Amino acid sequence: MSGAVVVEAPGRYRLAEHTPRQPGPGEALVAVHAVGICGSDREVYQGNRPEGYVRYPLTPGHEWSGTVAQAGPGVPASLVGRKVVGEGFRNCQVCDRCHAGETTLCTAGYEETGFTQPGAMAGTLTLPARLLHVLPDDADLTAAALLEPAACIAAAALKANARPGERVAVVGTGTLGMFAVQFLKAVSPAELLVVGTRGDREALSRRFGASDFRLKDQTLPDDFDVVIETAGSASAARTAASLLRRGGRLVLTGIPAPGADGLDPTGLVVRQLEVHTVFGAPPAAWAHTVRVFGAGLLDPLPLVTHELPLTEFPQAIELVGAGDPKVGKVLLRP
Repeated sequence: MSGAVVVEAPGRYRLAEHTPRQPGPGEALVAVHAVGICGSDREVYQGNRPEGYVRYPLTPGHEWSGTVAQAGPGVPASLVGRKVVGEGFRNCQVCDRCHAGETTLCTAGYEETGFTQPGAMAGTLTLPARLLHVLPDDADLTAAALLEPAACIAAAALKANARPGERVAVVGTGTLGMFAVQFLKAVSPAELLVVGTRGDREALSRRFGASDFRLKDQTLPDDFDVVIETAGSASAARTAASLLRRGGRLVLTGIPAPGADGLDPTGLVVRQLEVHTVFGAPPAAWAHTVRVFGAGLLDPLPLVTHELPLTEFPQAIELVGAGDPKVGKVLLRP
């Protein structure tokens, strides 16, 4: 027996006894090592996640790492004992988009670990084994708990298709922004600019490979080949577009509230910008993330500032929403 966080309804949670669910055909049982908390977990707890994107009562947790403890019928026994991370989207595998490998566009309806299906804020997690990605045996599982947000940014990096020697930029200096810096650094850019609203993120940006750092209200260049936007505001999207040369490539990963200060469609058309968007991570992005992480080109650990036991779930949620610059990534340890 171990514990689990159960959010009964918005604003109401309890710590429950957790009994592992035995894996059925095609499933695996994972012993959870660590689970990350992000803004969407806070939305689940507060009740402001959109209709259809959460199902109460719920054990949250979609960013996690662990070790396979049991393999169900039809699952290779060689998976047992392996360190793993796992995709969250429970795609149908038979629709047109799934066949194209674009599982986050599955037309069968939304199902995701930690939102509509039981998540990882518990001692174990049972899920389809096809969603697992195996890590190297010497992988740091605490660092690996951050590979879910990293995979979302890997999807952006793959769409950006930055080539060696190109001038690239990242808008936003949160966890996603710092991952974008690392993925772009790995392709050997001529220049790597980070634009943000917090000067205290300059040192970390440079540690991860930025060659220049500017605050959003400073004079900014307008001749970059590739820009990845990670901040999630309408104005950040506009700033990101303004950094690009004519015909440049823009990838938006944030989900901004509609606003007047967002992207200018006329400018996009006249300057012939190539615009891509990302929501979640398809299998190819996960595989890319695990490879880059295994090669030592992705270092999530400096982003972790707090590790708490499951019993401190409400404190962890508070930390994530406090807006304190000293709070980076918060992990819970079952």
